[in-house]
Amino acid sequence: MKNFKSRYFEDYKLNEEINHSVPRTITDGDVSCYLASTGSRFSLNYSIEFSKKLGFKSTPIDDVLLFHLVFGRTVPDLSLNAVANLGYAGVIFHNPAFVGDTVTASSKIIGLKQNSNGKTGTVYVKSIGKNQNGEIILSYYRWLMMRKRKEGIVNSYEDIVPKLPVKVSTSDFSIPSSLKTTEPSGFRISLEIVRNSKAA
Repeated sequence: MKNFKSRYFEDYKLNEEINHSVPRTITDGDVSCYLASTGSRFSLNYSIEFSKKLGFKSTPIDDVLLFHLVFGRTVPDLSLNAVANLGYAGVIFHNPAFVGDTVTASSKIIGLKQNSNGKTGTVYVKSIGKNQNGEIILSYYRWLMMRKRKEGIVNSYEDIVPKLPVKVSTSDFSIPSSLKTTEPSGFRISLEIVRNSKAA
């Protein structure tokens, strides 16, 4: 049986900021388990020599693994009592993360809406993951269906549904300044397009 010790819909307040507990240090074991379970074979994430030739200090961890590590920090405060995750938007990987980095997460409540069944409500959040230096490594929007503590529609309640990003703009792409892009030429041209769009 699920342990319902987390929050209910009524426990969230608009614009509330939550600093999620339990930071997580990334280990070689995390990377090994992820590789073994997913079969991912991206050279950037699994070859130290390849990563260093591109200018990275070490091998950056896979983006999906990073997402799960940040997402996992938010579960006790956001989705332990959730009926369902309803969607994600505006997922941006700002900076690479490496083995040895410590990940923390925070979330801001940006919208709240009662559902017509009177049993649940929808909570909209923006979550941010940072490393031990306070640098943002990931941000995303998420909305989830939460159980209500007490069933029924509260007529005086004002539903707030935020406007969520429909796409991630190329101007939001983060290209590490140390990245070496001399080969191949097509890759270099693509990066220059992204950099120029950020400068515009």
